Amino acid sequence: MADRADGRAIGTVTRGTTNTNRLRRVDRWLAAQPVLRRIGDPLVVDLGYGASPVTVLELQRRMSRHRPDVEVLGLEIDPARVHAARRHLRRVRAAATPFAPDARVGFDHGGFEVPLPPGRVPAVIRAFNVLRQYAEAEVSGAWELMRSRLHSGGIVIEGTCDELGRVSSWITLDVDGPRSLTLSLRLAGVQRPSIVAERLPKALIHRNVPGERVHALMTSLDRAWTHAAPLSVYGPEQRWVATVKTLRAEGWPVIGGKSRWRLGELTVAWDCVAPR
Repeated sequence: MADRADGRAIGTVTRGTTNTNRLRRVDRWLAAQPVLRRIGDPLVVDLGYGASPVTVLELQRRMSRHRPDVEVLGLEIDPARVHAARRHLRRVRAAATPFAPDARVGFDHGGFEVPLPPGRVPAVIRAFNVLRQYAEAEVSGAWELMRSRLHSGGIVIEGTCDELGRVSSWITLDVDGPRSLTLSLRLAGVQRPSIVAERLPKALIHRNVPGERVHALMTSLDRAWTHAAPLSVYGPEQRWVATVKTLRAEGWPVIGGKSRWRLGELTVAWDCVAPR
């Protein structure tokens, strides 16, 4: 996916499906990351926000609780979606929505090239439910282009989720490449945690086959979940915590601690799931 010098947005128009609160899990995770506290210009880009601007506004509201001066720019490759978002933003400014009229939010036309005014560099780029509609071969080029736009201490969050946001996964990348994979599940009613395999990022979803590392993770996750079944009487959170402890004891490079596990999260180092 080569960069273009003719000013055109890089990428293709996707379905744009979105829902209120669909991205709450990744927003909650992002709010706990140190990147926005460390960087002087807390600019977040929501790339490919879809047919509705609601997830951009939700992201800004959630991040502003931790960094009041955070600014979120929604980028869309479809100009009609940008026009619709700007119309909605006028309603926000007029106090006609649940969002703060002075929310530091904007919308513009763009793709993986992440066009920004001179001097602005994003601390975070979130691209959710975008690359899942691309070919696997296009992923590395999109990653490289987004990473090239980052602040030196910034991150790209690239992932996907189900329609209601109950099953999510994402890859975190920095300027040097992918660093981790996070799985996040609404634990109530989960039969097998490997249900997340249906919502893995594009770089991994076709790799959930014997011989691939991510398949080994899914297999170990289900086995540990089954082993922890007696703890269900204490609630699914306790069962999940025990599951993650088992994975860590087996040698999986688990990142983070119980405060994240209780939320139905599991983060592992990228090297343990990277495609062979």
